[in-house]
Amino acid sequence: MDNPASNDVRTTPSDRADGRAILDDGETRPAAPACPAGLIGGAAYAGASGPPLMIIEGLKRIFRPGERPAVNGVTIDVYEGELLALLGPSGCGKTTTLRMIGGFEQPDAGRILMRGTDITHLPPEKRGIGFVFQDYALFPHLDVFENIRFGLHNLPRKQAEARVREMLELVGLSDLSRRKPHELSGGQQQRVALARTLALAPPLVLLDEPFSNLDAAMRVETRQEVRALLKEAGSAGILVTHDQEEALALADRIVVMEAGKVCQVGTPDEIYRNPVSSFVASFIGRSNIITGKAQGLGAETPFGRVELSKAVNGTVDLAVRPEQILLEPHAEGEAEVIGREYRGHDQLYWVKKGERRLLVISGPAEQIEIGARVNLRVCDCVVPINQDIQALIAE
Repeated sequence: MDNPASNDVRTTPSDRADGRAILDDGETRPAAPACPAGLIGGAAYAGASGPPLMIIEGLKRIFRPGERPAVNGVTIDVYEGELLALLGPSGCGKTTTLRMIGGFEQPDAGRILMRGTDITHLPPEKRGIGFVFQDYALFPHLDVFENIRFGLHNLPRKQAEARVREMLELVGLSDLSRRKPHELSGGQQQRVALARTLALAPPLVLLDEPFSNLDAAMRVETRQEVRALLKEAGSAGILVTHDQEEALALADRIVVMEAGKVCQVGTPDEIYRNPVSSFVASFIGRSNIITGKAQGLGAETPFGRVELSKAVNGTVDLAVRPEQILLEPHAEGEAEVIGREYRGHDQLYWVKKGERRLLVISGPAEQIEIGARVNLRVCDCVVPINQDIQALIAE
């Protein structure tokens, strides 16, 4: 079914006719946790026990003079044992950033420090970083055992073979060690590629869209296996993906990128619950972007009064998640259901009120037919997302 509305729905404010304050005197409510201070909402990895493993400062890459930089001032850090996701749409600069970290592209500006040592201009083989390629890059003429042993040619034969057996056990492929890559499933090939990388015990592994060649069911299973393997091996990982669900499910922290820049850094929960812009709110999950007039912890909107996650004053943009809206069928309801999509575990509804449209997610049980009249109610605190939100914070 065609989507009759976009994910980013913008409306205009509706003033109170009586001009009364939106918030009753003395009303208080704990605000939702704000993004910690730091890199655009970023904070140190919660599991960190020391300084960052890697510090990336001001990376910039311009492929042709006069063009917009593919990467423009990217600054992030990575901690020991952390799985960090670079997330954004195609062309946002995430893969170019990963290639600069790995040494396959040289930055035009900025630097990369690994455990305090500047590795910006070192070749890939001198960085001590593992890389899992999108197509796995397995040797078709070698079996699983020899594919894993390939990178261990500097070790004595017995020591290398012992390391291979250790890796085979880690990835659960001991019984398949003599199979060729074409005799394996996509998920098994992925584990072989990861085992070959982890055999060298790198402190950091780079993964570029590693699950894109897998079907949907295998992707879910394999990504959890990969996360568990990295955690067990003690290696940090940087994952490039455009799949928001993948990033939310796998990463300890997410770096959201747009047009070569970092938009926000935070845990999956922080990114989802406290987006700093309409782009982040609409790219990570879906959001209805509405405009309201705020005073303290409340705001008046075209869809009624809503409660806010932080106290602000003035005209604000608000990110209302589809699951935060309740539909209440009513013969004379304020809005009309104009589209419905049943997805088993839930349902998507597109609802129209006047010229404004909203996306709503509800449970699978009660089905509301297209054309039905409904009332709308926001049932949770919503997040103010103005770019200049600090200027609006209520004292």
